[in-house]
Amino acid sequence: MDNERIAELFEGLGPVSIRKLFGGKGIYFDGVIVAIVLRGELLLKADAESAPDFEAAGCRQWTYTGSRHGKLVSMPYWSIPDSAFDDPDEMAVWAHRAYEAGRRAGK
Repeated sequence: MDNERIAELFEGLGPVSIRKLFGGKGIYFDGVIVAIVLRGELLLKADAESAPDFEAAGCRQWTYTGSRHGKLVSMPYWSIPDSAFDDPDEMAVWAHRAYEAGRRAGK
């Protein structure tokens, strides 16, 4: 996903900055990380308060198997509902949820 498309998706939130992160991209708004692009997939930040909204919308949480212990590790990033990619108003709602989760995390 190129930076122009990322900026377009987050227009409803405001201007974002994009930096290299984890071999992908970190997306920041007002100094707060709101999303990442990993292996070409855009994932939004969530927390205990917002994760149920993502789950109810059928989104997937980013997980991976830890190399040292072989256990499943869940990360605080979730996929975006497919419908939000084509609906700027819906994407703005999800982007705001991600921003609020980032603010609550203090990062």
